[in-house]
Amino acid sequence: MIVPVLTFVFPCLNEEQTLGGCIQSVRESLDPTGIVYEIVVADNGSTDHSREIADKLGARVVPIQERGYGAALKGGIEAAVGEFVMFADSDSTYQYEDADRLFQEAVKHDAGMAIASRINGTIQPGAMPTLHRYLGTPVLTALINFLFGGRLTDCNSGFRCVRKVDYLKWDVRSDGMEFASELLIKALKAGTKTVEIRSGLRRGPPGRVAHLRTWRDGMRHLLFILSEKPSLFEKVGLVLAGLSTLLQLTARITGPVGIGPFHVFDLHSQALLLLIGILGTQLYVFGCSLFLRTADRPLSLTRRLVNMDEGNLFFLLLTVVLACIALGGGLVIAWMSSGFAGLHQANHLLASVHFLGVAATLSIGLLAVHTLKKSSRVGR
Repeated sequence: MIVPVLTFVFPCLNEEQTLGGCIQSVRESLDPTGIVYEIVVADNGSTDHSREIADKLGARVVPIQERGYGAALKGGIEAAVGEFVMFADSDSTYQYEDADRLFQEAVKHDAGMAIASRINGTIQPGAMPTLHRYLGTPVLTALINFLFGGRLTDCNSGFRCVRKVDYLKWDVRSDGMEFASELLIKALKAGTKTVEIRSGLRRGPPGRVAHLRTWRDGMRHLLFILSEKPSLFEKVGLVLAGLSTLLQLTARITGPVGIGPFHVFDLHSQALLLLIGILGTQLYVFGCSLFLRTADRPLSLTRRLVNMDEGNLFFLLLTVVLACIALGGGLVIAWMSSGFAGLHQANHLLASVHFLGVAATLSIGLLAVHTLKKSSRVGR
């Protein structure tokens, strides 16, 4: 028996209207080339005649119990026997005639992934919602390119070809639509060569209800993208927290200062610095928590805080609690001494609240990080 070099996977959930045409289009593209290939339909619980259609056209049907676009593709790719695995939606929207060209591009460049770009190709009127075409996909693609060093045009294309041995190294886990982002990001982070071809997108059949939900799935993509770049939150948070605290200390020492026409370091400046300091600290501890789920290497300061001895964490929390009590108690005493009149201590209070707020936000964030570490160990 000749082992297929290429497996084409169609994720499928009630696609009887279009599945047959998609399979035929792939065969028309690949048959003339002499490539030994197979077609797998990863069925995600269809209740129509999709399975019968696939069987009739010679495709291998692989039932996938766990629901979701990513789950169907993962199951289909795992069941593939080809060295390369190509996949595309079975809704007749992709240009399946580009299958051979996509495969040849991957082989020619020895690429772990080849993507059929819709954005660089011809998109039929009505084939892609305006919001997706001009905002969602370009913004997410630009973000991935910026954060992970890509040079791509269409991060959301569902028409791709991957080398299976590379795919297995990426440990892709997403079960939903964010599978596309995870696949691309992990390939880029692994240094895998990724190429694109010009393709396009056709309008789906009338009356077909798309599985994609714009805002929910767009947010899922964004959340995954950000979760794979903890250093972004770590470094931005440190800069914001450190710089705002330094300026707050300067304001406390110098008091209001006039610089030409500008009046700085007064109450409004201090209040804004307080907000920036707490926001920056929150971003930083968020980055710390993200390092728990990635193999990325944090800064030495972050490593020390994440691996802090639990006894030291206890005394840090205790110190912050006592400092909060002392500040509150001091204010009450000062208020009583003034006969419960106005205190007019805003300048001093804002500086104190800034330092204490940053310390409290950091310590509570570290408490959450260490709790997550402990629970993850128990779970394993």
